Amino acid sequence: MAPSHDEGAPLGPSYLDAERGLWSWLTTHDHKRIGVMFLAVLLLMFLLGGVFALALRVELLTPGETVMGRLAYNRAFTVHGVVMVWLFLIPSIPASFGNFLLPLMLGARDVAFPRLNLASFYLYVLGAVMTLWGIFQGGVDTGWTFYTPYSTATGRDLLPVLVGVFVVGFSTILTGINFITTVHTMRAPGITWMKVPLFVWALYGTSIIQVLATPVLGMVLVLVALERVAGAGLFDPARGGDPLLYQHLFWFYSHPAVYIMVLPGMGVISETVCAFSRKRPFSYRVIVWSTVGIAFVGFLTWGHHMFVSGQSTFGAGAFSLLSMLVAIFTAMKIFTWLGTLYRGSLWVSTPFAYVLGFIFLLFFGGMSGVAVAVTSADLHWHDTYFVVAHFHFIMVGASLMAFLAALHYWFPKMWGRRYPEGMGIGTAVLIIFGFIATFLPQFLLGNQGMPRRYADYPESFQPLHVASTAGASLLGFGFVIVAIYLGWSLRYGSVAGRNPWGSEGYEWLSDSPPPEFNFHAPPIFPRPPHEYGPPRADGEVDHAA
Repeated sequence: MAPSHDEGAPLGPSYLDAERGLWSWLTTHDHKRIGVMFLAVLLLMFLLGGVFALALRVELLTPGETVMGRLAYNRAFTVHGVVMVWLFLIPSIPASFGNFLLPLMLGARDVAFPRLNLASFYLYVLGAVMTLWGIFQGGVDTGWTFYTPYSTATGRDLLPVLVGVFVVGFSTILTGINFITTVHTMRAPGITWMKVPLFVWALYGTSIIQVLATPVLGMVLVLVALERVAGAGLFDPARGGDPLLYQHLFWFYSHPAVYIMVLPGMGVISETVCAFSRKRPFSYRVIVWSTVGIAFVGFLTWGHHMFVSGQSTFGAGAFSLLSMLVAIFTAMKIFTWLGTLYRGSLWVSTPFAYVLGFIFLLFFGGMSGVAVAVTSADLHWHDTYFVVAHFHFIMVGASLMAFLAALHYWFPKMWGRRYPEGMGIGTAVLIIFGFIATFLPQFLLGNQGMPRRYADYPESFQPLHVASTAGASLLGFGFVIVAIYLGWSLRYGSVAGRNPWGSEGYEWLSDSPPPEFNFHAPPIFPRPPHEYGPPRADGEVDHAA
């Protein structure tokens, strides 16, 4: 087991004890409490989206109608997609762990705009409530992409959902602005740009995408609303509109949104790989510049979602090459992580198990992404279960592995408690295996031509659907176990101490859980954040006079 740092004297009451009562939480400006509130609501959204995912898998257990009709199926996959994409995956890591850890990693007392941070939380909650109310009362069945012309012509009441997602997007923009300003203006002395923790770099790249891309989503949602309310005719062919215009605008945001989901996860993995191999990164600069490269090139690849839409041969070829360029930046990260692990002093732990799951799913899903970026292959796989499996491996699998790695790695930092490590490792193996068992058969279904979003299918596809549903059952069971032992640990877990992982990350230089304002005095960090080696002679952290 890796050595733990000297506990030192507590820095004062923790953020959990600084103020008491529900009102103190609802009106707080403390970034840590806001991060915890985001985490609680996000976990509720994940539960809701997961329940509907299991309902879909149960329906697909047999051909024909199993537990719901076709209209109910369309509504169920709309709920699942809208909740998982807009209300969980996009804000998941930045809004929760990013809010909690960014100032700690920079030696700051809080984010640059604490009131704006609280406002972003309430905007998210307002948008989530509006979205869910709109879906359930309006019976929305458009799917999470709201594709025209169906979304502009359907009799379902889509307007509250469009407004809800629009408001959630505003929350995302405010969080991105806050993070960018904090990174630029509130770094402690000694934290130069090349000493910024890798998780912060990932949040910084993500925030740039959020600020630049999310307004495009807001614009296209407003245009769909105008189409429905005022008959603007932008996307309706009967009025001279073009449905493909909607697809271009939607995917110009939504493909960068894939990196809003996965880039923060890459930052989590960069932190945990160093912590559990007891080594500095194989190449800090490669990880940094590949983050910047993914954030930039991600804006140039939206057209690979539209290979079958009739775009020009040149356009398809250009989007294909640019999509493969993203794979190169991703491969740079993977090989850097593997280089860090090589000959490291590996500490097998629950977060480390999720790190291995992330690397596998990102590699496998990334290679399938290269495959669908080939135009001739995509003509066969487009709108089949192959694409469903691909984006679940990347958007859901990799992002979820990173989310769980972060939850377990920083659980002692957030709550000051430990969870049962043996149960954590065993459950991590179950979840990873369950995820692969769920979506690997879907690659095979797609290769055989099974269309996505269909409630029925020929009997020849049933064995693979049964296998997929069995895997989803294991996956759901694994999440129940995680909820049980982490909930138990909040009250009965052993005291963690300041730094139970012996990590060299800056955030561990404060108490666990941290005090209200993180540090008593402005800290100075003279060393890089991932510098593993002999114990330092000058203690944990130097404070300015």
